[in-house]
Amino acid sequence: MRVVIVKYNAGNIASVQNALSRLGVESIVSDEADVLRQADKVIFPGVGEASTAMQYLSERNLDAVIKSLTQPVLGICLGMQLLCSHSEENDTDCLGIFPTKVKKFADTNLKVPHMGWNTISRLKSLLFSNVAEGAYAYFVHGYYVEPSEDSAAQCNYGNEFTAAIQKGNFYAVQFHPEKSGVAGTRILENFLSL
Repeated sequence: MRVVIVKYNAGNIASVQNALSRLGVESIVSDEADVLRQADKVIFPGVGEASTAMQYLSERNLDAVIKSLTQPVLGICLGMQLLCSHSEENDTDCLGIFPTKVKKFADTNLKVPHMGWNTISRLKSLLFSNVAEGAYAYFVHGYYVEPSEDSAAQCNYGNEFTAAIQKGNFYAVQFHPEKSGVAGTRILENFLSL
Protein backbone atom coordinates (compact mmCIF):
# COMPACT_ATOMS: atom_id res chain seq x y z
CA MET A 1 0.00 0.00 0.00
CA ARG A 2 1.32 3.40 -1.04
CA VAL A 3 0.57 6.03 1.62
CA VAL A 4 1.54 9.61 0.82
CA ILE A 5 1.58 12.46 3.33
CA VAL A 6 1.02 15.89 1.78
CA LYS A 7 4.08 18.09 2.22
CA TYR A 8 3.15 21.73 2.73
CA ASN A 9 3.95 24.62 5.00
CA ALA A 10 2.69 22.93 8.18
CA GLY A 11 4.23 20.86 10.94
CA ASN A 12 3.44 17.53 12.57
CA ILE A 13 4.39 15.31 9.64
CA ALA A 14 7.04 13.36 11.62
CA SER A 15 4.60 12.25 14.32
CA VAL A 16 2.14 11.01 11.67
CA GLN A 17 4.96 9.09 9.94
CA ASN A 18 6.02 7.57 13.28
CA ALA A 19 2.44 6.45 14.02
CA LEU A 20 2.22 4.80 10.60
CA SER A 21 5.60 3.10 11.15
CA ARG A 22 4.30 1.64 14.43
CA LEU A 23 1.50 0.11 12.34
CA GLY A 24 4.06 -1.35 9.93
CA VAL A 25 3.20 1.11 7.16
CA GLU A 26 5.89 3.09 5.37
CA SER A 27 4.87 6.46 3.96
CA ILE A 28 6.23 9.03 1.52
CA VAL A 29 6.12 12.80 2.14
CA SER A 30 5.58 14.71 -1.09
CA ASP A 31 4.20 17.88 -2.67
CA GLU A 32 4.37 16.43 -6.19
CA ALA A 33 1.04 16.12 -7.99
CA ASP A 34 1.80 12.78 -9.68
CA VAL A 35 2.98 11.21 -6.41
CA LEU A 36 -0.24 12.27 -4.66
CA ARG A 37 -2.44 11.06 -7.53
CA GLN A 38 -0.76 7.62 -7.58
CA ALA A 39 -1.13 7.04 -3.82
CA ASP A 40 -3.50 4.42 -2.43
CA LYS A 41 -4.16 6.67 0.58
CA VAL A 42 -3.36 10.36 1.14
CA ILE A 43 -2.92 11.94 4.57
CA PHE A 44 -3.22 15.72 4.84
CA PRO A 45 -1.97 16.60 8.34
CA GLY A 46 -1.04 19.95 9.73
CA VAL A 47 -0.19 22.22 12.59
CA GLY A 48 0.10 25.81 11.53
CA GLU A 49 -1.79 28.78 10.16
CA ALA A 50 -4.47 28.64 7.47
CA SER A 51 -3.51 31.49 5.10
CA THR A 52 0.19 30.55 4.90
CA ALA A 53 -0.73 26.91 4.30
CA MET A 54 -3.25 27.80 1.56
CA GLN A 55 -0.67 30.06 -0.10
CA TYR A 56 1.83 27.18 -0.22
CA LEU A 57 -0.82 24.84 -1.67
CA SER A 58 -2.01 27.28 -4.34
CA GLU A 59 1.53 28.28 -5.42
CA ARG A 60 2.18 24.60 -6.23
CA ASN A 61 -1.30 23.90 -7.65
CA LEU A 62 -1.80 21.42 -4.81
CA ASP A 63 -5.18 23.00 -4.01
CA ALA A 64 -6.53 21.71 -7.35
CA VAL A 65 -4.70 18.38 -6.99
CA ILE A 66 -6.16 17.67 -3.53
CA LYS A 67 -9.69 18.51 -4.71
CA SER A 68 -9.29 16.09 -7.64
CA LEU A 69 -8.20 13.07 -5.57
CA THR A 70 -10.48 10.03 -5.70
CA GLN A 71 -8.70 7.71 -3.24
CA PRO A 72 -9.32 7.95 0.54
CA VAL A 73 -7.92 11.21 1.95
CA LEU A 74 -7.52 11.88 5.69
CA GLY A 75 -7.23 15.47 6.89
CA ILE A 76 -5.82 16.00 10.41
CA CYS A 77 -6.19 19.20 12.49
CA LEU A 78 -5.28 22.11 10.17
CA GLY A 79 -5.65 19.65 7.29
CA MET A 80 -9.31 19.22 8.26
CA GLN A 81 -9.88 22.97 8.47
CA LEU A 82 -8.30 23.55 5.05
CA LEU A 83 -10.78 21.08 3.52
CA CYS A 84 -13.62 23.44 4.54
CA SER A 85 -14.84 26.47 2.58
CA HIS A 86 -13.51 29.35 4.69
CA SER A 87 -11.54 29.96 7.88
CA GLU A 88 -11.80 32.97 10.18
CA GLU A 89 -8.04 32.55 10.70
CA ASN A 90 -6.74 35.52 8.67
CA ASP A 91 -9.99 35.47 6.65
CA THR A 92 -8.81 32.58 4.48
CA ASP A 93 -10.64 30.91 1.60
CA CYS A 94 -9.92 27.19 1.81
CA LEU A 95 -10.41 24.16 -0.46
CA GLY A 96 -14.21 24.01 -0.20
CA ILE A 97 -14.58 20.23 -0.18
CA PHE A 98 -16.81 20.61 2.87
CA PRO A 99 -19.19 23.58 2.53
CA THR A 100 -18.73 24.65 6.13
CA LYS A 101 -16.86 27.40 7.96
CA VAL A 102 -14.00 27.36 10.45
CA LYS A 103 -14.56 29.70 13.41
CA LYS A 104 -12.43 31.04 16.22
CA PHE A 105 -13.28 29.93 19.77
CA ALA A 106 -14.92 33.06 21.14
CA ASP A 107 -15.80 32.10 24.75
CA THR A 108 -13.47 34.24 26.87
CA ASN A 109 -13.92 31.86 29.83
CA LEU A 110 -12.19 29.09 27.90
CA LYS A 111 -8.48 28.54 27.58
CA VAL A 112 -7.59 28.81 23.88
CA PRO A 113 -6.15 26.91 22.16
CA HIS A 114 -8.27 23.94 23.19
CA MET A 115 -5.43 21.66 24.19
CA GLY A 116 -5.52 18.20 25.70
CA TRP A 117 -7.82 15.21 25.97
CA ASN A 118 -11.55 15.43 25.29
CA THR A 119 -14.30 12.99 24.45
CA ILE A 120 -15.71 12.44 20.98
CA SER A 121 -19.33 11.43 20.45
CA ARG A 122 -22.03 10.87 17.81
CA LEU A 123 -19.56 8.74 15.87
CA LYS A 124 -20.84 7.89 12.39
CA SER A 125 -18.14 6.92 9.93
CA LEU A 126 -16.14 3.82 9.04
CA LEU A 127 -13.23 5.71 10.66
CA PHE A 128 -14.82 4.89 14.02
CA SER A 129 -15.36 1.13 13.62
CA ASN A 130 -14.63 -0.43 17.03
CA VAL A 131 -14.06 3.01 18.63
CA ALA A 132 -16.26 3.54 21.68
CA GLU A 133 -18.74 6.39 21.90
CA GLY A 134 -17.17 8.87 24.33
CA ALA A 135 -13.60 7.76 23.54
CA TYR A 136 -10.89 10.26 24.39
CA ALA A 137 -8.85 12.03 21.68
CA TYR A 138 -6.06 14.57 21.88
CA PHE A 139 -6.79 18.09 20.58
CA VAL A 140 -4.67 21.21 19.97
CA HIS A 141 -6.57 23.96 18.13
CA GLY A 142 -7.76 27.55 18.44
CA TYR A 143 -10.29 27.31 15.60
CA TYR A 144 -13.09 24.79 15.07
CA VAL A 145 -15.31 23.49 12.28
CA GLU A 146 -19.00 24.24 12.68
CA PRO A 147 -21.37 21.26 12.98
CA SER A 148 -22.90 20.31 9.62
CA GLU A 149 -24.62 17.42 7.86
CA ASP A 150 -21.16 16.07 7.02
CA SER A 151 -20.12 15.89 10.69
CA ALA A 152 -18.97 12.36 11.58
CA ALA A 153 -18.16 13.06 15.25
CA GLN A 154 -18.77 15.88 17.70
CA CYS A 155 -16.92 17.34 20.66
CA ASN A 156 -17.88 19.98 23.20
CA TYR A 157 -15.56 22.75 24.33
CA GLY A 158 -17.76 25.66 25.34
CA ASN A 159 -19.97 24.76 22.38
CA GLU A 160 -20.51 21.75 20.15
CA PHE A 161 -18.08 21.54 17.26
CA THR A 162 -17.21 19.00 14.58
CA ALA A 163 -14.51 16.58 15.75
CA ALA A 164 -14.62 14.61 12.48
CA ILE A 165 -16.18 15.12 9.09
CA GLN A 166 -16.71 12.94 6.03
CA LYS A 167 -17.96 13.37 2.49
CA GLY A 168 -17.29 10.78 -0.20
CA ASN A 169 -13.62 9.80 -0.12
CA PHE A 170 -12.66 12.75 2.12
CA TYR A 171 -12.36 12.03 5.84
CA ALA A 172 -10.98 14.45 8.41
CA VAL A 173 -10.48 14.76 12.16
CA GLN A 174 -9.82 17.85 14.28
CA PHE A 175 -7.90 15.88 16.90
CA HIS A 176 -4.55 14.16 16.42
CA PRO A 177 -5.08 10.40 15.99
CA GLU A 178 -1.30 9.91 16.04
CA LYS A 179 -1.33 11.23 19.64
CA SER A 180 -4.68 9.77 20.76
CA GLY A 181 -3.61 6.43 22.22
CA VAL A 182 -5.61 3.29 21.52
CA ALA A 183 -8.57 5.10 19.92
CA GLY A 184 -6.28 7.09 17.62
CA THR A 185 -4.41 3.97 16.55
CA ARG A 186 -7.71 2.27 15.73
CA ILE A 187 -8.84 5.30 13.67
CA LEU A 188 -5.61 5.22 11.65
CA GLU A 189 -5.99 1.45 11.13
CA ASN A 190 -9.58 1.99 10.00
CA PHE A 191 -8.48 4.65 7.50
CA LEU A 192 -5.73 2.42 6.13
CA SER A 193 -8.21 -0.42 5.64
CA LEU A 194 -10.81 1.66 3.75
